Amino acid sequence: MRRTALLSAATATVLAASMLTGSAVAQADTAPGGGPVLDDADAWYAYPGMLFVTAHSDNPITHITAHFSPVGSQDGTAQAGSTEDFTQQSGADGRSGIWRAPVHLAELGEYRVTVDLEDSSGAKVTGVLSPQTLQYQTILTIPDFSVTPTRPDYLHQKVTAEGTVFAEDPRHPDASVPAGDLPVGIASRFSRIRTKTGADGHFVASFLPTVQSDDLQAYPDGSSAYPGAILLGTSEQDITVVQAPTRFTASTHALDLRQGTTGTVTGRAEVQTADGWQPLPHAELGLFGLGGPNGTSQFVAAETTTDDHGLYTLRVPSDSPAPTGELALEPTPFQQTAVQAFSLHVAYTTHLDMAATLGDDSRLHVSGWMYYSDQRAHWPKNPAVVIEYSKDGKTGWKTASTLPVKLRYNKANFEEDFGASFKAPNDAYWRARFDGNPDLAGSTTTPAHLRRYATRITGFNVSPEPIRKNGLIHLAGTLQYLSGTTWKPLTDDGPDLYFRPRGASAYHYVSSLGTDSKGRIANVVLKATQDGTWAVAFNRSTGSRYLKSPMVTDYVDVR
Repeated sequence: MRRTALLSAATATVLAASMLTGSAVAQADTAPGGGPVLDDADAWYAYPGMLFVTAHSDNPITHITAHFSPVGSQDGTAQAGSTEDFTQQSGADGRSGIWRAPVHLAELGEYRVTVDLEDSSGAKVTGVLSPQTLQYQTILTIPDFSVTPTRPDYLHQKVTAEGTVFAEDPRHPDASVPAGDLPVGIASRFSRIRTKTGADGHFVASFLPTVQSDDLQAYPDGSSAYPGAILLGTSEQDITVVQAPTRFTASTHALDLRQGTTGTVTGRAEVQTADGWQPLPHAELGLFGLGGPNGTSQFVAAETTTDDHGLYTLRVPSDSPAPTGELALEPTPFQQTAVQAFSLHVAYTTHLDMAATLGDDSRLHVSGWMYYSDQRAHWPKNPAVVIEYSKDGKTGWKTASTLPVKLRYNKANFEEDFGASFKAPNDAYWRARFDGNPDLAGSTTTPAHLRRYATRITGFNVSPEPIRKNGLIHLAGTLQYLSGTTWKPLTDDGPDLYFRPRGASAYHYVSSLGTDSKGRIANVVLKATQDGTWAVAFNRSTGSRYLKSPMVTDYVDVR
């Protein structure tokens, strides 16, 4: 059964009044079947001088009238205008569709819209308030927006966007005029450019794309010259940057550095254009280390930029080792990336120290320690330190002994020891050297000069002899040390005096003797009490300078 709206006479009176006040009350006359229904009444942005009514009914709609009142007007204010010159734009039989009609109003502004509908059965509905308002405003459009080129490449990077802004007043629909001195926005997915039209409404803006694929849209901005204007943006213009192939050379693809040092990679980058391979200036090139599970994460070990001729020097520090890495030209919207394998290995610093002394028996006593600080380093299997000596401390180093390093802790920042004693030259420079391995850098101690002079006693004599018992005897002799190939007097020091009676098997100590400025044994007078052998020897501990001398003797006959 079709629904028919029945309204009382009182309601009809209210509806009649609503036509003047713009209220949202509608009146429907009695008619068989369902009457007309308003779905919407609106002015599309592109057509501010046209009203589009969407409606439906069980019978063909035969008449439409639209009434317009300023938004915010007081009740009882007369309507600003109306239109009933509707033609059906869509729909087949008049029962549903969209109808349009031109709108002619004296003033620009925003208007309420109420609609009267009638169908072929005579059913009517009047004063239906549209959910939309009519924006009866000037439209600012850009009908000729263009972007060139749409496929920029390495040799043609600048993109130019231009167009003309026109103002279309709905009161004069056939007289659009250029909108001069008007701000214009050009937007992409990733950026925005602002420009302004000239007196002829034309604008031009140029830029360099920052992404490989983008789309541009231009739109007029609001202006006090066109208050409340409808701002229509253009359709999107697609831009696709054509990337050029690149390549580069590298002086090396592997560096082995000591911790704290810097390596260098040099080369040239090129880009392929229609004219062939050309130098690639001002391009970023970096060394990227690959880490994490399956080498999925990256870290930057070094970066540089090519010069005007595409040449580069990449300085690679040792603080970011990249056992597995790659040299790569950074891609840009206009150039592809280029990648080459690279490896960077670092030998971590070792700390080595040695203490050495030379004994009276010409034996060198060596002790020392060494360690490394970086947790990424590891001791080699059976580490050893080489003890070397040289005559001048600069050249001609010879190996005296190879000492094992005793690993007690086998981890970073813990000292490991070495030491030994062995026969050694009396005058030499000594150092300890660790040769290192792929994980640990070699290190060498500062040379230490250890020297022990040979000594002797010359011209030793006890006189007079023979001598009467209890007579006085005198000692003579000179204490010397060997400097190079020359024997020199040993001053301000002296040997020890010993005596062995005739028939005894051992010497006994008598006293220490002194020497004068010429190394001569100081004047010594002794009483002769029995036959025996007197002896002197430079044999007491003398620090690090002198060695023991051979013992010299003289037999004295006491009568």
